[in-house]
Amino acid sequence: MNSRPPDPLSRLYIPAERKQARRSRATLIIAPVLIVTLVLGGLALATRKGNTSPAARPISAGAPAPSLPKMETPAAASPADVLLTASGYLVPHTRIELSSKFPGTVKSIAVKKGDRVKKGDVLVRLEDDEFQARLLEAKGRLALAQANLENAEVNYKRQVELHRTKVDSDRALDDARRALEAAKAELVIAQGQIALAQTFLDWCSISAPITGTVLDKFVDNNELIVPQSFGGPRGPSTILLALADLNDLQVEIDVNEADTPKVRLHQRCRIRPEAYPEKMFDGYVFEVSPEADRQKGTLKVKVQVEKPLPVLVPELTAKVQFLKE
Repeated sequence: MNSRPPDPLSRLYIPAERKQARRSRATLIIAPVLIVTLVLGGLALATRKGNTSPAARPISAGAPAPSLPKMETPAAASPADVLLTASGYLVPHTRIELSSKFPGTVKSIAVKKGDRVKKGDVLVRLEDDEFQARLLEAKGRLALAQANLENAEVNYKRQVELHRTKVDSDRALDDARRALEAAKAELVIAQGQIALAQTFLDWCSISAPITGTVLDKFVDNNELIVPQSFGGPRGPSTILLALADLNDLQVEIDVNEADTPKVRLHQRCRIRPEAYPEKMFDGYVFEVSPEADRQKGTLKVKVQVEKPLPVLVPELTAKVQFLKE
């Protein structure tokens, strides 16, 4: 009896009970994974909702961006009205550098860079012990001169009476008159010595000549200063402080010599600082240099800024539009 070989496809047949077992095992593996995934997703969503606040939400496209406080500025000039546009730097109209009138040592300095000061405020005090002593000495000489003058006046009156009664000679009267005049001169000299000592003493207190801002500070306490430089980088300081009124600013521009016909004195201008391009300021040509710079081929022009605001500080870059009449 011949036996038939087994059908190869029969090897791929899976009994029903094995299929059920595999499905059960897959269900047991996938179910916990789904549960864990759902739990973690719910926790993440809750955390995200709890952390969302007005400060953390992104700014929408229509929300205004933060900006500087609104400032009243003139409107931009029409391109047809602009003769020339040039760039320059903001500078104070007047920069004052304070110095001592004699060599000395800094006793105290009351300000720092950036401080606002008023005219008459004492900014620096120098050591004044020597001048206090000189003033005291001058007061002593004044007292001596006053005593000598009183004695000379009494003696002169006595000599006048003696001369009237012919008791003493003319020479004695002349001597008394000369002594009186000398005593008066000594009193004037003593008064001058007091004034001189007081002047040096006053110079030891250096005050602000204007109301403005301290741009720079060059000395510290106990530092030696001199009124003039003797050369060398390690010498004593000659400048104490630099001051300027930041409410009086100008734009300093080097105008190309080919453009100088477009610039004239008192010409109206528009000024736009590079740091604040949305702001515009009125101005006018305050100064045109009487001579050009042959090395650079330019002419220096200064444009006065009208009504500058605190946002403008020296050395900022600014563009200036020179306008037609």
